[in-house]
Amino acid sequence: MTNSNDMPLAAKPLERAAHRRTDESWLETAIQSDNVLIFLMQEGKPCLEGESSGQSSMRPGDAAKADSRPLFWLGPEALKLSDNIHTLFLGEDKSGTPIFAIDLPAQFNTAGSLIEGVAGFEDMRAATGWLSPMEANLASTARSLFAWHDSHGFCAKCGKGTGVTEAGWKRQCPSCGAEHFPRTDPVAIMLATDGENALIGRSAGWPAGFMSCLAGFCEPGETIEQAASRELFEEAGIIADPALAEYVACQPWPFPSSLMVGLIMPAQSTQIVLDKNELEDARWITRDEARQIMASQHPDLYCPPPMAIAHHLLKVWAERDS
Repeated sequence: MTNSNDMPLAAKPLERAAHRRTDESWLETAIQSDNVLIFLMQEGKPCLEGESSGQSSMRPGDAAKADSRPLFWLGPEALKLSDNIHTLFLGEDKSGTPIFAIDLPAQFNTAGSLIEGVAGFEDMRAATGWLSPMEANLASTARSLFAWHDSHGFCAKCGKGTGVTEAGWKRQCPSCGAEHFPRTDPVAIMLATDGENALIGRSAGWPAGFMSCLAGFCEPGETIEQAASRELFEEAGIIADPALAEYVACQPWPFPSSLMVGLIMPAQSTQIVLDKNELEDARWITRDEARQIMASQHPDLYCPPPMAIAHHLLKVWAERDS
């Protein structure tokens, strides 16, 4: 059975120890302690053991070039890498060890630093194919939060600059007192079905043969099922009743910060009418074709890798008897 707790980027989460976030004295001591564990991020890229692979801007369907590579972990010496760093407290492991992430400035260069030759920054999509489940969750969480800080430096209420509080989990405006919390955007990702057929599609620019489930952001005043129904009709002209949607699982997705909510929806119509601004192509595939795709045996098509919830939606449906 598919379970959100086992979904890539969500599995094996750290104890977030949220009660520590307001204890500034504890945080200051923890990040400088001998047993602290700190990993590095730069412009959304986690730092992994070994020199950088040079693999950048990984496209959907591309494969990682190694079986496994862990995050590169440092102690308090990480604080000496740059004078301009942002820190984030992520929680504690089972032994109580504090875990932090540091976001290094864009101008930071590994050359001449203490990590030269032993670690490198990697594209996040590539990194998820190398990291352990827990480390993938940590890097994903840090990526989303650092991206939010980068784009929310000013108060949405009065326009003045905001400051970071609660160990990186909140921003507060010193001028008007408004509090700002990290946003997560709900996205409906759905597999429309018609008996033994399912609908998949592709956006322009994706690798040849790569196809996936359709998806779209939930709008104000909508349920996730209603958003899925609306997006199906807008993108592909397919009618589906929100009341018949089947929830499968959800997954945090740090590009930049979404919660992908996976649904399977029986369709009430089958004629495809594409919105070319959204999709380059969409087609119905049989369950046998879906099984071939999942086994990498289809002559023309392939699907997202296991890191993506779209892979698991298609897998759930493909493995059903009917």
